[in-house]
Amino acid sequence: MSQARAATTLVPPEAGPTMALGMRLKRKEDPRLITGMSAYVDDIKLPGMLYGAVHRSTYAHARIRRVDVTAARRSGAFVLTSEQVVPRCKPLPVYWLYPPETRVPKHYALAVDKARYVGEPVAFVVAHDRYAARDAADMIEVEYDPLPPVLDIEHALSKGALLVHEELGTNESFLFKKVGGDVDLALREADVVVRQPLVNQKITAVPMEPRGVIASYDRFTGDLTIWLSTQIPHHARRVFSELLGVPMHRIRVIAPDVGGGFGVKGQVYPEDLLAALASMQLGYPVKWIEERKENFLGTTHGRAQVQHLELGMQRDGKIVGLRGTIHADLGAYLGHWAPGIPVSTVWMAQGPYIIANLQLELHGIFTNTMYVDAYRGAGRPEATYLLERLIDEAARELRLDPAEVRFRNFIPRDAFPYKTVTGLEYDTGDYAKPLSRLLELADYRHLRAQQVQLRALGRYVGIGLSFFTEIAGWGPSPGAGDVGLKGGAYESAIVRVDQRGTVTVYTSSSPHGQGHETAWSQLVGFELGLSPEDVTVVHGDTALCPPTIGTFASRSAAVGGTAVVLATRKVKAKALRIAAHLLQVQEEDLEFRDGRVYALSSPEKSLTLAQLAEVAYFAHKLPKGEEPGLEAGAYFDPSNFTYPFGAHLCVVEVDAETGKVHINLYVAVDDAGNVINPLLVEGQIHGGMAQGVGQALYEEIVYDANGQLITTTLTDYAMPTAYEVPNIITDRTVTPTYVNPLGIKGIGEAATLAATPAVVNAVADALAPLGIRVTEMPLKPEKVWRLLQTADELTRGKAGNV
Repeated sequence: MSQARAATTLVPPEAGPTMALGMRLKRKEDPRLITGMSAYVDDIKLPGMLYGAVHRSTYAHARIRRVDVTAARRSGAFVLTSEQVVPRCKPLPVYWLYPPETRVPKHYALAVDKARYVGEPVAFVVAHDRYAARDAADMIEVEYDPLPPVLDIEHALSKGALLVHEELGTNESFLFKKVGGDVDLALREADVVVRQPLVNQKITAVPMEPRGVIASYDRFTGDLTIWLSTQIPHHARRVFSELLGVPMHRIRVIAPDVGGGFGVKGQVYPEDLLAALASMQLGYPVKWIEERKENFLGTTHGRAQVQHLELGMQRDGKIVGLRGTIHADLGAYLGHWAPGIPVSTVWMAQGPYIIANLQLELHGIFTNTMYVDAYRGAGRPEATYLLERLIDEAARELRLDPAEVRFRNFIPRDAFPYKTVTGLEYDTGDYAKPLSRLLELADYRHLRAQQVQLRALGRYVGIGLSFFTEIAGWGPSPGAGDVGLKGGAYESAIVRVDQRGTVTVYTSSSPHGQGHETAWSQLVGFELGLSPEDVTVVHGDTALCPPTIGTFASRSAAVGGTAVVLATRKVKAKALRIAAHLLQVQEEDLEFRDGRVYALSSPEKSLTLAQLAEVAYFAHKLPKGEEPGLEAGAYFDPSNFTYPFGAHLCVVEVDAETGKVHINLYVAVDDAGNVINPLLVEGQIHGGMAQGVGQALYEEIVYDANGQLITTTLTDYAMPTAYEVPNIITDRTVTPTYVNPLGIKGIGEAATLAATPAVVNAVADALAPLGIRVTEMPLKPEKVWRLLQTADELTRGKAGNV
């Protein structure tokens, strides 16, 4: 079947004020955000507002004998313990329960019998200001019986290992397997088998705005209003209703401006529920704002996989089989989406290549650490990393160029739609195109020649490639099989034209930095012939905006944008019916342009959108049977996922004296299908690349042998600054999808998938002549320096490992 089936191509129109689709428009929301005129949760002040603080466990694993809150209550503070919380609040749910036989421990908002990670909430305190609340929280005394913590995921399954949750009888939450073909035979007959352990270290998002919540309960009406720094206001409303027993129509969740999400704000956390419970009992608004240390202790972590892999190849570089075992650290509990995150690694383990024989075994394991859930990419970066690292190592062993190896294994363009060995259906792809463009932009042949010259001078220069394909536009759908998500995959929108001819869009997609206000304005402006400045976008309020599942997994433009366009087209169709009636012409003779509807056969006949709206609302000149008003709503539920792809290249030099890795060049060529605004696309690529570089070189969540979190400040948790993030050369190819009528695939997480293996492959390439093999991230200077010393001691010939 042709990969172009039913795809719509969005060709950038002639430049003009009303023809904004495909143009590089600056973000409409930025002036508000960069001048401090935006409103975040902590900016909101309500009459009579109280402040919350959390008393957290200081042990990674301990039985709780007694919680003494006497002194805190004597200070005048209101205190919640598990005794008050458990009867009033159900355990936190898991919404992505896949595989279905996953073992799910009970997770209450406050620790009940045991503390299972350092930082777990044990009590919640409310006082008249945040300082008094913090002081009162410190007055609480907890008696613990310490237990040895479970920290090593590979030893957590050994016989006699201490259990994080005794009632489960094991530390394994789930075992997930995917088998296709005959892997054992393929690897036996392979000319080369590369065996490589790989570690995706535990990291976390560090949003500029930490988590925050204000809960305000009205005792007279029973209404609960919650201001929440979240990616999922509608889904959060559902969670609050299910857990607190408040009817959903009595709950309003408002996500004001959100200062970064990156997946970690796709949860309802214990503190959110505790603030709501406190407000319901006290009858006053309760605010809780996360401190930076709490951000590291109590906001979900990401990645955390140890992968033991084998890749078999023929001498010509063709892949014959992939086999491996993956241990995924889930932390102490399961977050809303936790089981599906590492499962996504297995689903996407084939990547863009033909791999007929595959066998992967995934173990999801509980440990006494903060629980792991979605972080930008959410399982797909781990899949890209394992494939791209193995391919580079195999190419080195076969003495083949890594770019050529990739070309030889790509799924061909005419094979799409393509059913993978892991059971997914890739929509469209033309993988050779972005890689060819990448090599051209980077002048790859010259880089390789230059590398030879610099190595002769004793300089450690490496070139790293990575290619990715990503599962995006997320949601349960017929084209993707059973993915285990509870709830619909749809997005929705309402488009309303007022009597001035300006448009308000009420979107279910709640942004946290993506530029929805700009992109949705461009979509509506293009459809109705308006300037994007004539379009206002309202989002993040469950009382105003239609329902959805949430903003994550690169689904906003592909799913939410499509809903906006479908609603706009309904409005447009009605406006044309009214115009045809008023101008006495056929609808086919009309077109929207520059905010007016023109009769093509008689250009002097035209009406402005404002005139049509006035007729629609006053209703006395409407066509027979036409309802008053000029607005429409639409839902879009995709039939499948979309699969963006792309190629990235990184050039590094390793300083032999310090071990520091300098990035000299970074080039990215992505294919996200059709593009609404190239400037927004480039911004997403820049941000994703920075986070990928962070994992490769700097970032790491570190616990000590007692389960104490060492990286609790930005002094300890190293993030790349503007100095460390390189300039980036970007370009794109366009391969539209047929999954949505806009041909859009999604771009929000792409660079996060590609950047980490590109950087690590470059470092591995730089160190390869010394016999050093790279297995662990981050490649901090001290780690690389020690490897260089080891290589020197081994006369720079025998292999070392990092």
